[in-house]
Amino acid sequence: MTYLMVLGGLILLFIGGEGLVRGSVSVARKLNISELVIGLTLVGFGTSVPELVTSLQAISEGAVGIAVGNVVGSNIANVLLVLGVAAVIHPIITNPRALMRDTSIMVIVTAVLCALIWFDLFSRLAGFVLVAALLAYIAFSLIADRTAGDKAADMHAEEGEIVEANYGILLGILIAVAGLAGVVIGAKLLVDGGVIIAREFGISETVIGLSIVAVGTSLPELATSAIAAFRGKADVALGNIIGSNIFNILGILGATALVHPFSVRGVPTGDVTTDAMSSGISHSLISVGDIAALLLSVALMVVFAISGKLVARWEGAVLLFAYALYMGLTFNLIPVPAIL
Repeated sequence: MTYLMVLGGLILLFIGGEGLVRGSVSVARKLNISELVIGLTLVGFGTSVPELVTSLQAISEGAVGIAVGNVVGSNIANVLLVLGVAAVIHPIITNPRALMRDTSIMVIVTAVLCALIWFDLFSRLAGFVLVAALLAYIAFSLIADRTAGDKAADMHAEEGEIVEANYGILLGILIAVAGLAGVVIGAKLLVDGGVIIAREFGISETVIGLSIVAVGTSLPELATSAIAAFRGKADVALGNIIGSNIFNILGILGATALVHPFSVRGVPTGDVTTDAMSSGISHSLISVGDIAALLLSVALMVVFAISGKLVARWEGAVLLFAYALYMGLTFNLIPVPAIL
């Protein structure tokens, strides 16, 4: 029964996420909202809604490991798994000038996430700052793209165009609402099932969050990126992944901390104490190995996509191998030093 809950949750997250994105994009098009705005806001936010709802659901049930592991694991999966699959399907020709701004922001917010985990600073104030930073990023990007009209603007517009949705306004609203309902129910089933599995097999909730939950909530990104790759627009997949990672850190963890401050020491709290801050990451739900995997995934993406101007199939295979290796380490299938 538990496995059916998890499977049902994954299916609902995928179908619900797709419905939410397609329905909202369709309504936006009927309202004559530009593909640039759609790509930068609705697609980026829509594909991250499963992560948002799942993290909020997990934190409300005290499953902090699932909530934080979901975001960290999703960002790792987006690069190593989703980008890897897209590159294997079709080599990705990249434009460093188009990617530089968003990639730089992704690197910065990833560093901020590592600092927040290290010092256990997921207070309501931190949540407010993260959400404010996300809004500032969206506003800046919209202004810059409309003013400059450069390659970055073209990439964001293509992210919107890749979504096939041309329903009427009423039908689009109904599909979006039904999709959101599916995401909410799916998140509930996935979190509850994940907690039960963790307890039955003696696996930490964080591992469940980093693996099953993270992959499940990354399914919309995987679907969007795979479709883009099959159509020969794999560069759109790369832009979608970068945007999703930014949304995950600033939007999801920001909103989660804003609604329900928590501690990565494992106990939800409304006030992060000095003792928690000074204890370092050694007792954190997110290990040094997880942080290393996150930083390595970002580094690989920068090296492959930015410096090389092409993510070849063999590089996609390297990313997939790295993800398989990380999963093996996460589930202790591969011997690992005690420090990790």
